Amino acid sequence: MSDTPYTLHFDAEECNKQRVQLVGGKNASLGELMAAGDAVQVPPGFAVTTAFYEAFLDDQNLGEYIEDRLAEVDFDDDTAVAMASEEIRTRIQDASFPVFLDAELEAAWGRLRETNPSTELQVAVRSSATAEDLPDASFAGQQDTYLNVSELEQVKQRTKDCMASLFTARAITYREENGFAHDEVLISVGIQKMVEARSSGVMFTLNPANGDRSKVRIESNWGLGESVVSGKVTPDSFLVDKPVYKIVDRNITEKKVMTVPTDTGIEELSVDEERKDVPSLTANEIIDLTDIAKDIEQHYGEPQDIEWAIAETNDEKQIYVLQSRPETTWNTDNESASPQIDSGRKTQSTAASILDRLY
Repeated sequence: MSDTPYTLHFDAEECNKQRVQLVGGKNASLGELMAAGDAVQVPPGFAVTTAFYEAFLDDQNLGEYIEDRLAEVDFDDDTAVAMASEEIRTRIQDASFPVFLDAELEAAWGRLRETNPSTELQVAVRSSATAEDLPDASFAGQQDTYLNVSELEQVKQRTKDCMASLFTARAITYREENGFAHDEVLISVGIQKMVEARSSGVMFTLNPANGDRSKVRIESNWGLGESVVSGKVTPDSFLVDKPVYKIVDRNITEKKVMTVPTDTGIEELSVDEERKDVPSLTANEIIDLTDIAKDIEQHYGEPQDIEWAIAETNDEKQIYVLQSRPETTWNTDNESASPQIDSGRKTQSTAASILDRLY
């Protein structure tokens, strides 16, 4: 057994951007966000590390099988790639975790359960590959995510499903075309508590239309954020001036569908008629999201693409950050982008200004 941890909770000191080779891009970001300021709240969770993945492959002789199977493939033949992909993924999904890894995963799950002892714990199981968010490659979105998973046995299977997604036909072909060795791109898996979201969405710490870093673009819809990131709905959109918290552009859409959790995962539902044309964010929430965007950008020192969600129970409300990654359309050397601005805090007068403009 290795001294390298097989699981690592997001609040562990070792879960940070220096440990991408251990926890992958997404999980490193979540650990890093834990240190991005008091306003940045991250749902608890843990990483199933690349050491776990490698030990699993080694114990089940999967590494050798994958290498031999890919050595047979004509990568110019899409059918051959698809067939190899299906066989490799099935082999991984059907394999069993060895006892020591099974126990490690169960212990990490037990600790996460302690954060939610009174109700059933619902989690997202997300792939976190080591090659995600590279500046010269685009691996993002190639691996799987599973939402609203609740039982330990489901978590184990979805963890294997995420690992298997490292060998989709698309991922295999991409690595081959871009010169990445198949055994050098590793995968970690994130197990993170789900947020029962009233509203969710994404935000960019610049204007994605022109790279203006004095702005924040916020996009939102009712329910879980999958409807926004998947493009299944045209979200509400707000462009906010960072220094004075002034909304300089907004578009409130007719939001016909929303994504909600179910006992078996997620599903799309029609938005209630009375909420379709109502802003999915309040003015104060836009202010708070802008503060969070500025804190995260300041922590990383570069523009970010952020996923967030708002949980609301009775009179209690909390904004959670689910993910942050570098914004890749506009780099920091782009001459047309505005220079980095001071991350000053809001004032009552600017908050009132937003209220006036929104309603």
